[in-house]
Amino acid sequence: VINGHKWFTSGAIGASVAIVMTVTDPEAQPHLRASMIIVPIDNPGLNIIRPVPVMGHTGGGGHCEIRYEDCRVPAANLLGPVGGGFMIAQARLGPGRIHHCMRAIGGAERALEMMCRRANGRIAFGEPLAKKQFVQDMVATSRMEIDQARLLCLYAAWKMDTVGKKEARQEISMIKVVAANVFMNVLDRAIQVHGALGVSDDTPLARMWRDGRMLRLADGPDEVHKQTIARRELARFAS
Repeated sequence: VINGHKWFTSGAIGASVAIVMTVTDPEAQPHLRASMIIVPIDNPGLNIIRPVPVMGHTGGGGHCEIRYEDCRVPAANLLGPVGGGFMIAQARLGPGRIHHCMRAIGGAERALEMMCRRANGRIAFGEPLAKKQFVQDMVATSRMEIDQARLLCLYAAWKMDTVGKKEARQEISMIKVVAANVFMNVLDRAIQVHGALGVSDDTPLARMWRDGRMLRLADGPDEVHKQTIARRELARFAS
């Protein structure tokens, strides 16, 4: 029987099941307290309160507020062992973060393409925006940042494949921070080159910005990853 309140559940709209991570043994060691349980969306006691608007929009990932009120499911719905919730979550976080980064890099490529097409086609003061040095700087900086992020992403993925997720933790944290911020930087420049059109919903850029901003929070905020990176780096040179 599950009772609880989850304010922000991603992907709830359109899903057939929810994977609930809940405390099943509060007296156990911290990493053994929670379990994962599969709960059908139409299960009695699972109540979707509302979609949570994100920057004024309720579409996209279908983030919802959910209450579990005497929500009863069979023991067979337990995902993995009792107390294995943290272990399961950790097992997917490394690959999951790499997937986020790949999508961010792909989104940045799309934004750069749109920026270049807009710069080539938009005439201002008698010449294309592409002739302006400020715009050229935006294009060049975006190209360099994207390629740097791509190489770090490939390196992190290669290290994860060859020596395992645990040994690649530093690189995974680094690319998680880098890719999300590169995506936002390139999007911001693309919006700037598009002018008012860039902040409207007549192009994908505004939606991409809303969705992309989430990446600096998803699977660990930038600050947590930076703290982890710094601690490991400092430990290398501790006396």
